[in-house]
Amino acid sequence: MGMYASIRGWLEIDFAQRADAERIIEQNRHELYSGGWAFPSRPFNWSLYLFYGGDIRRGELPWLREQVEQLAGMPPVDEDDDWPSGLFVVTAEDQDGARMWQVRQATVTELPAPGLSWLDE
Repeated sequence: MGMYASIRGWLEIDFAQRADAERIIEQNRHELYSGGWAFPSRPFNWSLYLFYGGDIRRGELPWLREQVEQLAGMPPVDEDDDWPSGLFVVTAEDQDGARMWQVRQATVTELPAPGLSWLDE
């Protein structure tokens, strides 16, 4: 058995970016772990949130991080110039405290998340 990491988070994207997001997820399909991605069952209001939640082998974190980076890099689709934004919390058995992937302006930045370390208990 290997070490595992728990990932839970979301991306806010434009409704017009859904097809591109689905394409990115499909191109990076993993037999076990792609099932962690979820869209709302039907659109409502003006924001579309794409969620990920799951426990994956620690060695697969780069696979997921690469997808998040590709999703973060989807260009804005309107004059508001809004890039995808979001936050993912990562806790792992072999890691001291929680980490977060902050998604902003086409960049994914990994930072410590000491205030969220209770998720690791």
